[in-house]
Amino acid sequence: MTGGSNPQHFGMKKVAFLILAVSAFLYTPHHSFGQVQSVDTALYHVRNADPREWSEFPEAAANKKLTVDFPSRPNPSEYTLSLRQYDIKLNWRVLLNGQSLGSLVSDEKDLISYFKIPPRMLKAENTLEIACADAKPDDIKVGNFILHSRPLISVLSDGHVTIEVFDSETQRLTPARITIVNAMGILQTVLGSPKDPLVVRPGHVYTGNGRASIGLPPGKYTFYAGRGFEYGIDSVQLTVKAGDYVEHQFSIKREVPTTGWVSSDTHIHTFTWSRHGDATPAERALTIAGEGLELPIMTDHNIHVDLKPFAIEQGVDRYFTPVVGNEVTTSVGHFNIFPIPLDKPVIDHRADNWSTLSKNMEDPANSKAVILNHARDIHTGFRPFDPKKHLSSAGMRLDGWEFPANAMELINSGSQQTDMMELTRDWFGMLNHGYYITPVGSSDSHDVSRFIVGQARTYIRCNDDDPSRIDVAEALKNFLEGNVMVSFGLLTEIEINDAYGPGELAPASDEVKVAVRVSGPAWTRAGRVVLYANGKKIREEKIENKKATGVKWSGSWALTMPTHDIFLVAIADGPGGDMPFWPIAKPFQPTSPDWTPGVVGISGAVWLDADKNGKRNCAKDYAEYLSIQAGRDINQLIKNLASFDQAVAIQTAALLHKKGSNLTGPEITKALRRASPETKSAFQIVIRELQLALK
Repeated sequence: MTGGSNPQHFGMKKVAFLILAVSAFLYTPHHSFGQVQSVDTALYHVRNADPREWSEFPEAAANKKLTVDFPSRPNPSEYTLSLRQYDIKLNWRVLLNGQSLGSLVSDEKDLISYFKIPPRMLKAENTLEIACADAKPDDIKVGNFILHSRPLISVLSDGHVTIEVFDSETQRLTPARITIVNAMGILQTVLGSPKDPLVVRPGHVYTGNGRASIGLPPGKYTFYAGRGFEYGIDSVQLTVKAGDYVEHQFSIKREVPTTGWVSSDTHIHTFTWSRHGDATPAERALTIAGEGLELPIMTDHNIHVDLKPFAIEQGVDRYFTPVVGNEVTTSVGHFNIFPIPLDKPVIDHRADNWSTLSKNMEDPANSKAVILNHARDIHTGFRPFDPKKHLSSAGMRLDGWEFPANAMELINSGSQQTDMMELTRDWFGMLNHGYYITPVGSSDSHDVSRFIVGQARTYIRCNDDDPSRIDVAEALKNFLEGNVMVSFGLLTEIEINDAYGPGELAPASDEVKVAVRVSGPAWTRAGRVVLYANGKKIREEKIENKKATGVKWSGSWALTMPTHDIFLVAIADGPGGDMPFWPIAKPFQPTSPDWTPGVVGISGAVWLDADKNGKRNCAKDYAEYLSIQAGRDINQLIKNLASFDQAVAIQTAALLHKKGSNLTGPEITKALRRASPETKSAFQIVIRELQLALK
């Protein structure tokens, strides 16, 4: 078995809790295998510091630590403590009679943890304490304490289940992720057999060869088998009794059509080299195979890592082509770069501005992807797209820094935003400002199960006939050209006039046909699909067959060719729901206590060559042209904007500000009185952003 069973940890998200206000001291026989003492059946709310973290928790202040007193008998041998935990983000220590048993797992999902109690630690009267020393707020729930008078390995091996997972198309065993929940829907910790290539974490088992033998306590369980976004889920309910040996075969099939598109996660870590999380390189190879990723990019912090030897060692190298990358981790942002030769020196990350960083990352001999990661997150006190320095609507820096990347993350499933569309709106602004940036979906996973590797992913146009021999040069070329789609539970494809896709320039025509297809497995739901032109919504359709398998919606819109170049992007979204086999993590740095999980699919941008000059022209290009044409005549400039869309007017307002004009001064205010509604709205958007930047 690769990696330990880590029996202290397990996980699953569940919003509704059964809160029991009963505390009792009971001894009951547990078959012939020993005794179980119910220490305290209640589930407690604990908050280490104010303010409240999430609105699902009470506003009233909770206990800052939990203390539970209970009687017992001295333990002559190893005993086991199990408990239920929910929404653990920080380090909460578990102490028994003043001695450490370990920590609750840092995981926001609903979990039942197991802790070993060394011999002679229990007394006639005992105190269990759970506390956190961190000053950051963390609302948690913890309780349902049960004492087992047996060693942990005995508690978790009363029953045995042998599993095989087959791909229904090939009729062959396939790598997969198996999820196990108990009768209450809580992830169940299991033990894995050392004879199989497994990665075992509470509630989750990754198998590299499609086989898994596990041990678990007696009970009723639901088992789920799947292989990432493209595959359906097969499930079964099993009752396992002490001494049982149960066998079951799962059959899963590919439900999402992705021929000609390579699935890639451009942001993958290990604990071994990044020093946080819990995934070893061997475990990472198995999780990548189990999630159906074809082009994983290894991006440990400021180091070059080759996963190929570990994939070969685990027997999963035929399922994917690993690429060496690097998360260049600096004081002015984190940037993923790939591909990188293993023998190339590590990029100097000691930069305090983007100009220096660009020079450090520059390689005239080789083209490469440079991705800005989590642009709205704060690391080492720096936020790349801080509203005080970055105008989102215009994609313009207020401090004059030039953007050092050719791609940016729109969805990072391990570091989500409270507003799922925030980074997409930032991307729209950057495109309108002339940065032809590739949109990216990634997981930022350092873990086996806390954040699922490849949960958010990027589909790159590339031959995918043999996943073990992906042409990295072809994939890189298409990636840099923007021939991609971003997927987080849905996949949205766009095509113009039956010929032009993401990253391409469609020639002018009398009519523009925009064809869109939304796909996803049966276990995700799609609610609507929206078409954006230069970042503004111009079409929207409700998706009725939201639970369909594979293609959930397909259709087309007819547009009139605009008078100037624009880009088109299609986005589908839907509710996240409660999926124990695909749990969605809460935002990493929330901006509100309210949050609703969702799924989304974002197409790449397709450009229309409306002005027939054979090249992509952004909104900023037209704004600069109009400014030159009008000279110092503000009235004429504002009047000329009537023939252009809101994006051009936003760029015009941003350029006027950059040149020192007062957007709220009498001259511009007067000129705007006779402006088109689009122009007025655009200037107000920029004015509001500038006012926020000055606060």
